[in-house]
Amino acid sequence: MASSILIAFGLFLVLEGLMPFLYPEQWRKAFLHIAQMSNGQIRFFGLVALLCGILLLLSRIYFADA
Repeated sequence: MASSILIAFGLFLVLEGLMPFLYPEQWRKAFLHIAQMSNGQIRFFGLVALLCGILLLLSRIYFADA
C-alpha cells in the first residue's frame, strides 16, 4: 500500500512538472490567468478535477474485480 502511494505521488510530480519544463512561458500565462479567477471559479475547477479523480479510482476498482 505504501509503495502504491509513493508511485502515485511520483507520477503526480512528473505530470505536474511537465508543463513548466516543456512550456514555461505558456505555463506562466496560464498560472497568471488562474490567479485572476474568482474563488468560485477556482473551486468549480477543483471540484471537477476531484470528481474526475474519484471516477477514475472507482472505475479502476470496478474493472479490477471484473
